[in-house]
Amino acid sequence: MILKLAYIGLSLLMIIIVLAIGFKTINKTFTDKTVAGNLKMKLIFGLLLWQLYIFIIASSGVLESYELPPRFPLFLIIPAFIFTGIFIYKNRNSVWIQNINPKHLIYIQSFRIIVETIFVHSLAEGILHKNVTIEGYNMDMIFGFTALIIGYLAFNKVTKSAVIIWNYLGIAVLASVIFVFMSSIYFPEIYDSSTPLIPMKSVMYPYILVAAFLMPLAVFIHVLSIVQLKKQNESHL
Repeated sequence: MILKLAYIGLSLLMIIIVLAIGFKTINKTFTDKTVAGNLKMKLIFGLLLWQLYIFIIASSGVLESYELPPRFPLFLIIPAFIFTGIFIYKNRNSVWIQNINPKHLIYIQSFRIIVETIFVHSLAEGILHKNVTIEGYNMDMIFGFTALIIGYLAFNKVTKSAVIIWNYLGIAVLASVIFVFMSSIYFPEIYDSSTPLIPMKSVMYPYILVAAFLMPLAVFIHVLSIVQLKKQNESHL
């Protein structure tokens, strides 16, 4: 029960942090209270709707199969990535992106330290295989600590260009975690196993929250930061 609460609690914490950053950005960007209020409601509704969708999909049992095509990427990860691409592309020139404190988009990535700590406990409970934790091939905890360092150094000792590279590195680390997770399920031979290494419990609620919400959120924030900083670099040319 404590482990389940950890997954849910971290997700709720991240929702609150995103709302706090979003509300502050909306207030800074839009002086019309009606417009600002409507945008805040859209943000709240969007986050809650996605949580409801995750819960319904996970509770339906549709994810409880490792047959091809892979179900949880199709139902959860890919839609989240498509949303990230479309939403940020459409808003790439919007003023609100520049009104976000750049350091907030760096520091927030430190939540991955907590994710990986929960993963270690999940390994002990038989929810995950060691491959996808810090005890295996998942280096995301280390990257989470770099968020604290980069956030502190930016933008005096670390340039915007360096932070952009750091963001790309963060996406690459997440991509490597996805690869390890997927290969441990569909290509276990790589790890000298003839059966999937990831227990089916990992795609059940609330454990699926990491793959369906927290990981896509990290990608979204990385992309948002890249777009923000590139625009700032262009404006100074």
